[in-house]
Amino acid sequence: MNIKMITDSACELTENYIEDLSIEVVPLTIHLGEEEFRDGIDIKPEELLAGMKEGKRYKTSQISPQTFKEVFKKNIAKYDTVIYIAFSSEISGTYQSAMIAKNELMEEVETPFDLEIIDSKCVSLGLGLVVLKAAEMITKGESKEKIIEKVEYLSKNMEHIFTVDDLEYLYRGGRVSYTSAFVGGLLSIKPILNVDDGKLVPIEKIRGRKKAIKRMAEIVKERGVNLDEQTVGINHGNDLESVEFLKELLKELGVQHFIVNTVAAAIGAHSGPGTLSVFFLSTGENPE
Repeated sequence: MNIKMITDSACELTENYIEDLSIEVVPLTIHLGEEEFRDGIDIKPEELLAGMKEGKRYKTSQISPQTFKEVFKKNIAKYDTVIYIAFSSEISGTYQSAMIAKNELMEEVETPFDLEIIDSKCVSLGLGLVVLKAAEMITKGESKEKIIEKVEYLSKNMEHIFTVDDLEYLYRGGRVSYTSAFVGGLLSIKPILNVDDGKLVPIEKIRGRKKAIKRMAEIVKERGVNLDEQTVGINHGNDLESVEFLKELLKELGVQHFIVNTVAAAIGAHSGPGTLSVFFLSTGENPE
């Protein structure tokens, strides 16, 4: 069976994986005043993060149903099955846009087609790790049913643990109050958050960046299973020093395989420079 894998730019996979596994990535939209940019195409994360440090305020918007219709229509004409794994519906309306596009295509296209749209309830490299596994299964000739089963399992058990360096950016995005951001800045409070059933949830507040990173590693130890067999994802907002510190802590826990990338522009627009996240499974992979 000829299967095509599609995801969106929130996945944060590096270019080599995207190209080698023929993954199509649909970009979210970044706004700066009246200007619009396609995430990862017209604006790169480094440019956005540098702009935020200068005081520029970016906004994001979901992928439109029309954009999805064009992407889906092109691919259903070429492939037996098309699978789109979406950014969490609890954080973005992108999944809903994809469903609208599919429903419209069902009315417009006379030839039957097989288009699977999956709400991963994941974000960032958590989504990326799920997409990566599914794309690898496609290259091995696995069935659609097995791929979807694996995607649902990994999505359910993917952990997302992250911190930010400056609460001001979360305040701008409506994630914390002005008082929390102001007091947090004065006291050097670094929140630790996770994604629970697709929703962004704060779990702890740590005073000091280094202590927050150490606590992230402790959480990986508490929640992770078979860490030596996993590929662990790390993303960052232009802070390679913190990445190396976190990697060393995780290596002590047995982690051997990493994917590291800069936070996507669509994610960084909300979390800001200094974002640091780690993604891993809370269970071992289910049997093939």
